[in-house]
Amino acid sequence: MKNTVTTTWKENMQFESDNPSNHKLTLYDASADNGDLVGYSPKALMLSSLAGCTGLDVVSLLKKMRAEVDDFTITVVGELTEEHPKHYHAVTVDYNFYGTDLDEKKINKSVNLSVDRYCGVIEMFRKFATIKTNVYLHQK
Repeated sequence: MKNTVTTTWKENMQFESDNPSNHKLTLYDASADNGDLVGYSPKALMLSSLAGCTGLDVVSLLKKMRAEVDDFTITVVGELTEEHPKHYHAVTVDYNFYGTDLDEKKINKSVNLSVDRYCGVIEMFRKFATIKTNVYLHQK
């Protein structure tokens, strides 16, 4: 399976990128003067991709396991190297689950399956960074 994106320089330090579903997003260098531009920095977008990939896995697995959660957030913190080319060398992924009757065993199993087996983005990150995960349950 192939995915193709086309990224086009717009002006200054701004690019527009599409994806296979034809949605577009703006990429930019936050350190440059881009006026009132709202968009994404490429490295931060990588962290969002990681969160989205594992989050989709976890939600799908929880549904199959019939485990209910009221809310679910993922916080990803990436640490960059000091030297160029700067890249993430360590990444921490915090999974936060909120609900009144959280099933810790099923939640942990769904996260572990995503991290260890299903999430291709986490697997890609493992090629260049150490990955640490934490699961937090917030009972209401």
